[in-house]
Amino acid sequence: MIDYRLLIDLEAVVELDGLPKRDRIKLLSFFEKIRLYPEQHSAADERDNRGRRIDIACHAGWLIYYWTDFADRHVKIMRVAKVAAARSTRS
Repeated sequence: MIDYRLLIDLEAVVELDGLPKRDRIKLLSFFEKIRLYPEQHSAADERDNRGRRIDIACHAGWLIYYWTDFADRHVKIMRVAKVAAARSTRS
């Protein structure tokens, strides 16, 4: 197992700072799980403008965007976004 260091982008820190303590603790705990095993938590991925793979994990109603920098041994949390509730299309 590679021991990664966890880095959190300022954009994600600002989002976390506005959350209730309980929600913030849930997300930070999940970040630690991502740090330990980043490849096991990706539900989807996309490419950034540099072509890097950005993994997307979903946890407790949040999407967590991160990438694993294998050379530097960092897992970098880029942003978090609240999942919007689906609206019913029934008439």
